Amino acid sequence: MPSPETRVAFVSGDRLPGWVDRFAASHGALMEEELDTGLQLRAADGAVAVLRAPWPVDGRPGSGHDALSRLASLAGQPRSLGTVLVRRGGYSVAVVSAGTVLASKTGTRHVQSRTAAGGWSQQRFARRRANQADALVEAVAEHAGRIFAGHRIEYLAPGGDRTLADQVLAEPVLKRYGHLTRLAFLDVPDPRAAVLKKAAAELCSVRILVTDPPA
Repeated sequence: MPSPETRVAFVSGDRLPGWVDRFAASHGALMEEELDTGLQLRAADGAVAVLRAPWPVDGRPGSGHDALSRLASLAGQPRSLGTVLVRRGGYSVAVVSAGTVLASKTGTRHVQSRTAAGGWSQQRFARRRANQADALVEAVAEHAGRIFAGHRIEYLAPGGDRTLADQVLAEPVLKRYGHLTRLAFLDVPDPRAAVLKKAAAELCSVRILVTDPPA
């Protein structure tokens, strides 16, 4: 028997009640349970949705008479994020709040793909690739430091290539932000302006992990 499929959805706080209503209409009555990982909704047909806030409460809980209302309210709060999206084909660094990009820098840099060649050729390509990756990391970190300056950054929001993003955030120029909480990693394609705009909205939305009912 095939395993149930799982997918991720991003829903803003103001649209969350409507999304839950539609989920219930499609899958049946819901049972709610608050877990460490988020608010779990288990439907009558076996479908499960786990709703996760975009950021920690940090002393500013959402308001409302039930868990769903409080989650929606929490997601609607304007928190300030320092965003670093980086892949081998490009990068975006930005300050994001309320799903909007307040300041940003997006650019392209090339990091050579791995080669199947052997011997000296392979070693030469590996050195070139490593040098290109180092240059990318340093450049992105410099841009991030410049873009973040002058803004109150509450959380770091990395995305793209996990290794490259971690290396960028470990650069000395960003040391002053090292104590900040990192939000859930965001999977994005090569960053471009449109990718950044979409990422900004998703970073400030409730992340919903949906598991379809058993076949």
